[in-house]
Amino acid sequence: MSGAHVMNHKHFLQFRDFTADEFDYLFARTRVIKDRFKRYEKHHPLADRTLVMIFEKASTRTRLSFEAGMQQLGGAAIYLNTRDSQLGRGEPVEDAAQVISRMCDIVMIRTFEQDIIERFASHSRVPVINGLTNEYHPCQILADIFTFIEHRGPIAGKTVTWIGDSNNVCNTWLQAAELLDFNVHVSTPPGYEVEPERAGLFGTSHFEEFPDPIEACRSADLVTTDVWTSMGFEAENDERRRAFADWCVDADMMRVARPEALFMHCLPAHRGEEVTAEVIDGPQSVVWDEAENRLHAQKALMEYLLLGRLEG
Repeated sequence: MSGAHVMNHKHFLQFRDFTADEFDYLFARTRVIKDRFKRYEKHHPLADRTLVMIFEKASTRTRLSFEAGMQQLGGAAIYLNTRDSQLGRGEPVEDAAQVISRMCDIVMIRTFEQDIIERFASHSRVPVINGLTNEYHPCQILADIFTFIEHRGPIAGKTVTWIGDSNNVCNTWLQAAELLDFNVHVSTPPGYEVEPERAGLFGTSHFEEFPDPIEACRSADLVTTDVWTSMGFEAENDERRRAFADWCVDADMMRVARPEALFMHCLPAHRGEEVTAEVIDGPQSVVWDEAENRLHAQKALMEYLLLGRLEG
């Protein structure tokens, strides 16, 4: 019986789990939800619903945006930290999924390998959201693309430049480009290039690699980056700092991008490493809107996964 119940709902485990049409709905819905929030209008479609947040990796923005978001939708959020016992160390991931999903309405997991969240979702009775894995960060790109649309209109046909490490955020941008028909220019230091298989790419028609970061930024509509050392790679800090020295987003890079180009960073940022203070604190930066939009985009996402498409 439980097996039959498992397959009839959607999860958001990587960006391509949704169609372009579903993203159009989510972006429009995010705007409605954000607008209501700004007007202090009560919006409680998820009253009596419970979100369980499982953290195997520390987080500020992901926890805050999901917990506050669920509360603003009228529901409750429960925080579980598995620092003391990794998901699946005490019991198989599949068993944890069976139990946890019987006690809540939706689950968000921030963990290590994508395989962990895939296994959890396949045994869950409720929708599962990827709050970050080693491979992907779909909620971040959901918020980033909404932020672009909010400031500049449709993203189709535009060029997004990624400077730095080809990490989980970069992989997700590449998936989004294929789905939503825009282009990604990637510039990484040698040895840190995109791994198409890990990124989950079908083709390369929407992405191009550039050895020179300045060339990658030429005519970009959006320049974005992330810390040089993602969680779990701290041991490589010094080595990375040397390798990435020329991949700091600075005024010269922004100058060759389009005059109206935006700058984004999923934060936390290290000024003077992956980006200069002049850029992140400058007029083209939308990082604070981008951070806030995690809240609203994830509210739209949770509402959609639990209630489907809503009018008004």
